[in-house]
Amino acid sequence: MDNKQRPVVGFIGLGVMGKSMAGHILNGGYPLYVYTRTKEKAAELLDKGAIWAATPKEIAHQAKYVFTIIGTPNDVEEVYLGENGLITNGKENTYFIDMTTSSPTLAQRLYEEGKKKGIHVLDAPVSGGDIGAKEARLAIMVGGDQQDFDTVLPLFQLMGKNIAYFGKAGSGQHTKMANQIAIAPTMIGVCESLIYAKKAGLNVQKVVDLISTGAAASFSLSSYAPRILKEDYSPGFFIKHFIKDMTIALNEAEKMNLDLPGLTLAKQMYEKLAKMGEENSGTQALYKYWQ
Repeated sequence: MDNKQRPVVGFIGLGVMGKSMAGHILNGGYPLYVYTRTKEKAAELLDKGAIWAATPKEIAHQAKYVFTIIGTPNDVEEVYLGENGLITNGKENTYFIDMTTSSPTLAQRLYEEGKKKGIHVLDAPVSGGDIGAKEARLAIMVGGDQQDFDTVLPLFQLMGKNIAYFGKAGSGQHTKMANQIAIAPTMIGVCESLIYAKKAGLNVQKVVDLISTGAAASFSLSSYAPRILKEDYSPGFFIKHFIKDMTIALNEAEKMNLDLPGLTLAKQMYEKLAKMGEENSGTQALYKYWQ
């Protein structure tokens, strides 16, 4: 199947992860329209054959499938339901897939608004950070209609390796909240472990190499401890976005009458770092809390 026979795909949001994800779709042979607030971020994709769209509205008119991975729930609401938004201007029997980590409540609303116009909406947040995006091995957790998931699966497979359907609209976002809840206290543990090893006068790299093979093993330890030891605090995932995710999770937990003290503590610690000017650092910059 050549490029012209494949359905047109749109991609909105070309940040740390989105740029790589959109690139995999383009490399998969799909005609690709892209939009992001800063056009310069699209330059590499445009050089490779992607087509620039001036607004989400233009993408809604051109593409059969549109993926979004943007900043906050407010951004998502604007991109989908604003005057130039996808659902506002979308056509019947198109597929809109939001891969932003956003509110489960908003995901349910987008699904219902899309359904009124015959538009298929999925929530499909991802995990795996910048490296997972670059290597096309993201975990993708999906909510919406099973039939829509099955239809979009070949496109998901261009971006990820561990792809699962969890149920009705909002289920993907709830799964991502569970993911973030697991990560937040884990990152505290990783940083405290490194601080302790350093204070004890140990070879910290040697400690990391050993404990990464035992019961302490985790993605956070294996992926972020080496960055911390190199004093590399560049964002695989921004602190400001992690605070946004933790806020969403705590709001949803409150609706369920759940108390999550580990997540609450992590959010407080990251908020302190943000006030210190670290909001655009990677989540591994939590290590600086002890400095």
